[in-house]
Amino acid sequence: MEFIKEDERTYLKDANGKVIAEIKFKEIENGIFDIYHTFVDESLRGKGVASSLVQEVVKQIQSKNGKIIASCSYAKKWLEHNKL
Repeated sequence: MEFIKEDERTYLKDANGKVIAEIKFKEIENGIFDIYHTFVDESLRGKGVASSLVQEVVKQIQSKNGKIIASCSYAKKWLEHNKL
């Protein structure tokens, strides 16, 4: 699975170019990033894609020495579960 990474978004597209999984985050204050949206198409649910998306964004934010918060309920639960 190769994610497409942008400054405030990481996502997957299918062969037709349709976004099938996506996570969005933004810097809300200097060095503080909010993960505010996670989407996974029904065809990919239950396969760990959402978890992989959060992991990728966590790596991106940590590489900037940023602090992570989440207003997205999935990301919030993931961060709590993984003690981040």
